[in-house]
Amino acid sequence: MPTIALPTAARAFEPYTTGEPIALPNGAPPAFNRVAYAAAHVVGDPLADVDPWLDVAVDWDQTIAFRQYLWDLGLGVAEAMDTAQRGMGLDWNGAKELIRRALEAAKARPGVDIACGVGTDHLVPATGVSTEQVIRAYEEQIEAIEAMGGRIVLMASRALAKAARSPDDYVHVYGRILRQVREPVIIHWLGEVFDPALEGYWGARDHVAATDTCLGIIEEHAAKVDGIKISLLSKEKEIAMRRRLPDGVRMYTGDDFNYAELIAGDEDGYSDALLGIFDGIAPAASASLARLAAGDLQGFHGILEPTVPLSRHIFKAPTRFYKTGLVFLAWLNGLQDHFVMVGGQESARSLIHLAELFRLADKARVLHDPDLAAARMKGLLAVHGLA
Repeated sequence: MPTIALPTAARAFEPYTTGEPIALPNGAPPAFNRVAYAAAHVVGDPLADVDPWLDVAVDWDQTIAFRQYLWDLGLGVAEAMDTAQRGMGLDWNGAKELIRRALEAAKARPGVDIACGVGTDHLVPATGVSTEQVIRAYEEQIEAIEAMGGRIVLMASRALAKAARSPDDYVHVYGRILRQVREPVIIHWLGEVFDPALEGYWGARDHVAATDTCLGIIEEHAAKVDGIKISLLSKEKEIAMRRRLPDGVRMYTGDDFNYAELIAGDEDGYSDALLGIFDGIAPAASASLARLAAGDLQGFHGILEPTVPLSRHIFKAPTRFYKTGLVFLAWLNGLQDHFVMVGGQESARSLIHLAELFRLADKARVLHDPDLAAARMKGLLAVHGLA
């Protein structure tokens, strides 16, 4: 196993020797007893002559290849969501093209699962925006995705957070939208820790009051709701809400800090998964979920629990920069040829952060090829004059 000198927070270098990775499965994708989506990132185009902070250039071939890799592991793909830098580099036009290409790729893979993010990100959340404008913005995106045959994840709206004056505005907007959709949707409650512009969603800064409003909407329109994904990084709030959901409505955990125990569940139920971290730990997610489906709870935790420290590091505050860690990990693992991101966000985390990510990824056994990962890490350090 290779040894590499990695920088530390003490401004020193310490040798680190890698261990054995999880073996990638061969053959048909495994079967799970949980619904499991990986929210997938996009691969930037390093050879595009654009200003990264202003323009978006996507390497479509490598982006779609990454989705094929997730499907090969039995995971579904949650497309064009915040992990794909939706509203944080990738605009609605880019998201629509991404969804079109991903749905086309899925057609050649019978049985694979894909769900597509729908929001209002083409509507600027400015003062004076009305709830009716928010409704029309949602309708425009829903119409486009339904026309492609896509299943919908109803994403939180920055414009609605700006326009709403009370919980009743959320009841009005979501009611109008849910009455129109063709098939049951996944509602996405993205907390302010992921996107500060969404603070006070559902009409209350207090998450308990917000939960009551959200549950009221779900209960009224349960036939049009497959489930809800909440990303609050609080297992207590997720479990409390999960226990109150109507029969047949799923809880999809978006808790990248506590996902292992939430997926395992308790005597009152469990959470399915729609997670950004599954983008980075896909082999471990697949192997652990296969163990869980076989009734091997100890084996499930034995594989997945070691990934939790890695995930907590990737998603540490400022949490919105977690995409940098996922793309970095994809590059270390040879799943893309470069560490270049949409919006230039490869610079959003420090070298010390990335060095610790390398260590934790190895301890979680999710570095596919330690020799390749070490060589790429050395190259990154060299670019910064540190090797």
